[in-house]
Amino acid sequence: MRKKIVAGNWKMHKNAEQTEELLNELIAKIPAQTTAQVIVAPTFVNLQAAVAKLKNTTIAVSAQNVHQAEGGAFTGEISADMLTSIGVKTVILGHSERRAIFHETDALIANKVDTALKHDLTVIFCFGEELKDRQSDNHFNIVENQLRDGLFHIAKESWANVVLAYEPVWAIGTGETASPEQAQDMHEFIRETVRKAFGAQIADQVSILYGGSVKPDNAKEIFGKPDVDGGLIGGAALKADDFLAIVTAI
Repeated sequence: MRKKIVAGNWKMHKNAEQTEELLNELIAKIPAQTTAQVIVAPTFVNLQAAVAKLKNTTIAVSAQNVHQAEGGAFTGEISADMLTSIGVKTVILGHSERRAIFHETDALIANKVDTALKHDLTVIFCFGEELKDRQSDNHFNIVENQLRDGLFHIAKESWANVVLAYEPVWAIGTGETASPEQAQDMHEFIRETVRKAFGAQIADQVSILYGGSVKPDNAKEIFGKPDVDGGLIGGAALKADDFLAIVTAI
């Protein structure tokens, strides 16, 4: 049975004190009966503190990015070895903001995937179409191309360390959300695309998260769809009660 996962991407929010406050709230309030894997992704400067704080809890820690090189003269960048050395085991790659703002290409993301997997990091691989792609009925092609060019070069055995996160770019930070039916249609297409490339076993086992303005009031309906295995949560992850309501909804 594939994992149910709720991951909170904090983006460039929460200083050290605020990070500790939010983590304390999550630790105190997380439902004991939660069966989903819960992940938080603070900023780089707060990762080590988060790992230490969450060490004896059920909440895992993810980085929001990693550089593709093992090391070198890359001012301001973070290597996979640096992440694993402080106990981080997961990394988000290919997020729409990295693609759009920092101009990360599928080829670059593919290199980052290789580096992360080499260091036994679990990759939350993000992908999804922009509004113009959906309006032109090209959204399935865009998603298939991003999967193929950024991820489908990996070996079959590497899929044990991959989580997929579909994020319709037009539904991130806009207040717009794909309908549960739209989410299911795309998630079903994604699973079928994986099946065609890697077989039914991998397709049936890989978790596919939805990442488009999930809120407490829509999470249950979205998560109720058969091919939606959880969410990559943005703004709602910054408030403990909202985030945990989403965790409960799964």
